[in-house]
Amino acid sequence: MSYVEVAGRLLLVTVFGIALAGKVSSRSAWAAFEASLRDMDVVPVARLSAAARASAAAELAVIGCLLIPGKIAGFAGFILAAGLLAVFTVAIALVVRRKRAVPCRCFGASATPLSARHLARNGALIAIALAGAVAVPATTGLPIPAAVLAGVVGAVAGMLVAAMDDLVALVRP
Repeated sequence: MSYVEVAGRLLLVTVFGIALAGKVSSRSAWAAFEASLRDMDVVPVARLSAAARASAAAELAVIGCLLIPGKIAGFAGFILAAGLLAVFTVAIALVVRRKRAVPCRCFGASATPLSARHLARNGALIAIALAGAVAVPATTGLPIPAAVLAGVVGAVAGMLVAAMDDLVALVRP
């Protein structure tokens, strides 16, 4: 594994783990997630529940693939993450384009409306996922201390990504 692969795996596992936990932590969290999908108006109402379940299942699949050591699972996890993030990005872009003030329930409870900032965040996450996918086949070994450091950096970066709306609120007047 390379630094890029290890950091990318842990960053994306952290991001998708926090996102999934924010959705499935309680019935009210799940209901709020489904309500935010309805407010986004990007999925037909009749398919909202199925879309919500598919989103959660896909996030779980990303986490599972990226946690399994090995090139095939890692590559699949990075590609699945990039694809899922691309779908989320298109949905966010539609909401932003319509100028609707729909809160981002990406990581659980939040009143922050979706905006260009969320598009940029997802673009960066897609780039990380694609860099990880490219790094997987080209990697060899990495000393344990270096792998641990790369993993910690990735996990901390993932927590910062998940807390982005809160961090921006701290510095904005």
